[in-house]
Amino acid sequence: MRKLHIAISTNKIEETIKDYSVRLGLEPCSFVENEYALWRTDSLNLSIRQDPSCTQGELRHLGWEDDSAPNFSAEKDVNGITWERFSAQQQADEINELWPQANYQAK
Repeated sequence: MRKLHIAISTNKIEETIKDYSVRLGLEPCSFVENEYALWRTDSLNLSIRQDPSCTQGELRHLGWEDDSAPNFSAEKDVNGITWERFSAQQQADEINELWPQANYQAK
């Protein structure tokens, strides 16, 4: 199964979490205070990150959560947008490497 992955930057993470939780109808499945949040629905994998190197609301990257991905990969498309491909477990490993306190478990 593949889910579209969208990663967006923010400098208003608490407000963004509240807004997107209402829009998606669920709370984030992973949350790192003042830094990161992740929602996973049946068709979408959406993350937000407090990222001072990006403009608020800027697209950080796109990609696919793909159960058949043998490893994490990333490449740029013709427009310069980075597309990542990863499994749910590979994403959980990355989250836990960046933020060990997250202790996020892929489901």
